[in-house]
Amino acid sequence: MIGFGLRLAVSGGREAITRLVVIAAAVAVGAGLLLATFAGVNAVNAQLTRVASLYPDPSAGGSDADPLWWTSREDYFHGSLITRVDVAATGASSPTPVGIPRTPGEGEFYASPAMQRLLAATAPDQLGARYPGRDLGTIGDAALTSPDSLVVIIGGAADQVGKLPHAVRLTSTGDNTPALPETVVDLIMSVIVAGLLFPVLIFIGTATRLSAARREQRFAAMRLVGATPRQISVIAAIEAAAAALAGTALGFVLFFLFRGSLAAVPFTGDPFFPSDLSLGVLNVLLVAVGVPAGAAVAAAVSLHRVRVSPLGVTRRATPRAPRWYRLLPLLLGLAELAFFLVGPKPETSDGQAAVFLPGLLLVMTGLLLAGPLLTMAGARLMARRATRPATLIAARRLADNPKAGFRAISGIMLALFITSVATGVITSIVANRGPAVVGSIEAATLSVNANDSPPTVAGPVLAGLRPIRGVSSTTILRKNPVKYADALVACADIPAVYGRCEAGATVAAVASGFVPYRQTVESSRVWPAAPVSVDALPQLPVESVVVGTDGSADAIEKARTVLELTFPAYYVGANVPGDFESEFANTLRGWQQLANVTIIASLALAGCSLAVSVVGGLVERKRPFSLLRLSGAPVRVLRRVVALESAVPMLTVAVVAVGIGLLAAQLFLGAQMHYTLEPPGAEFYLVVGAGLAVCLAVIASTLPLLERITGPETARSE
Repeated sequence: MIGFGLRLAVSGGREAITRLVVIAAAVAVGAGLLLATFAGVNAVNAQLTRVASLYPDPSAGGSDADPLWWTSREDYFHGSLITRVDVAATGASSPTPVGIPRTPGEGEFYASPAMQRLLAATAPDQLGARYPGRDLGTIGDAALTSPDSLVVIIGGAADQVGKLPHAVRLTSTGDNTPALPETVVDLIMSVIVAGLLFPVLIFIGTATRLSAARREQRFAAMRLVGATPRQISVIAAIEAAAAALAGTALGFVLFFLFRGSLAAVPFTGDPFFPSDLSLGVLNVLLVAVGVPAGAAVAAAVSLHRVRVSPLGVTRRATPRAPRWYRLLPLLLGLAELAFFLVGPKPETSDGQAAVFLPGLLLVMTGLLLAGPLLTMAGARLMARRATRPATLIAARRLADNPKAGFRAISGIMLALFITSVATGVITSIVANRGPAVVGSIEAATLSVNANDSPPTVAGPVLAGLRPIRGVSSTTILRKNPVKYADALVACADIPAVYGRCEAGATVAAVASGFVPYRQTVESSRVWPAAPVSVDALPQLPVESVVVGTDGSADAIEKARTVLELTFPAYYVGANVPGDFESEFANTLRGWQQLANVTIIASLALAGCSLAVSVVGGLVERKRPFSLLRLSGAPVRVLRRVVALESAVPMLTVAVVAVGIGLLAAQLFLGAQMHYTLEPPGAEFYLVVGAGLAVCLAVIASTLPLLERITGPETARSE
């Protein structure tokens, strides 16, 4: 039976070979994207694991070895995060950090390749002086998040490193990585994966159904001569599986061919190592076995009319119209998201993700179920407003079978929804927590926590900062013995750009860095008086130092270096208000880039699905179209019919998907972060418009085929 099925698959001449090639090519693209998606999930998990390994859990692992002192701290350079790891061995058996051959001693350090390049290209007084000592070599990939990671591992004395903030004692390294929030990671990635996988599966399914009507007639003829339903199903499955197997094998080739190029793209804000894009045994089996099996099942299911009876293909009835209950999952998903605007929500991140993300998945499911209903509504509206024959014919066909009209463009709806949610959320978060605007006072203000340093440190700080060109002011803030949240400063020492004291005050209680939380610098701000005399201020410990600059990179980095050398026990290095937000915003932009890649790939696949669907529909309906041409219908009318049948449902679901996506983003932002949705910028609409334009262009490229296959000879030969 297998041999007969293979011979039958290629015995249909040029048309059969073309169909098999198209199916194999579609499956190759789909399988390659499936492999890339699975590898991407594994790569993200690998990156997060290495990030967590820089902040080890001292309670995990364990041995009888001498402990290793370890603390990870944060430094910045031009808005880029530098991870500084201070280590100190307490004995000969102390464990060695991952990625380096030995633990550095006092006055020695290892640096990542990107960090070494940065040190070589930067003046020492801007960066290198922060890490004095001998460079022992390069940190290996096993300890780095990505090829561009800026990491330095510095050796020190055990008594000094043990006093640094968040220092821990480790008796082993490499097996004490803190547990990742798998629920959050898996649920987030499942949404992204669904946005890419669904169009892939739609593409594969559409390709395997190519010339379905012609095959149904051929298999019905086989039934008439005695073939059983089981034999027909086996032959159809063999035919589809053969092309799918070839396409799957080619998909593996494509994946490994382009894996290095994919790794270099910073989809999540940082590029991957090529080895991160790995495949597990389950991933390989799912693609190698699942794709051909799915194609075989799809081919067998598509022949359900032939299995009813040998004459099943001639008894075709209009499918039942979609009912209103298809809207219920969509409404329930939106209701769940809206509930947490006023109702209680889980306190933990895992609990919140477990509530919100399933709500988004429910909305996605609801959109897919409601798609045929929306297609039917659009078709009926088009029919009522139709003034031309082409519009009326297209509207009647869509209204008769809206499921078929929606099937090929369902991936577009899902991709647009996911991208709208991601863009709305990310744009709003960046707007609220993004870096300070270049040229603003905030972007030129540098501050560092002095960790209650002794009062005598003020002199060396002022002496070190005074010679730096571009430093306009240096203000020493003292610890407030009354109120922990505020620092103290003499009113005469407050630079005018940061505000002034209330009338009659000599000492003010100010925010750390002169910038209250989530606010901006205001010269009109009035700071309240503090019950401390000016004479008592110099005796109080130094809480922080605020340095005003002209905003130039040289001034900021030189001042940062002086501050970190003066206060070496910092946990977060001297920073401007935008440093942390800039790193956070870059990460979010990385996820935005991943969302853009998802929508572009999804729309491209949807366009290919549309092209295959349109071509298949033309081939199956060439006799009706030929009869219309014989009755006097111009070719341009038939082209309008084909274009409208594809474009109307696509544009309808695009508008609905974007609207529902932005609504879901607003519900999430309002409940989770108390933010108001920031409208997406022009880039979002350009990406969506360009994707839809490509889909329309793909549809248009199939229209010249209409004139060639609908000649008078077709009506006579069919």
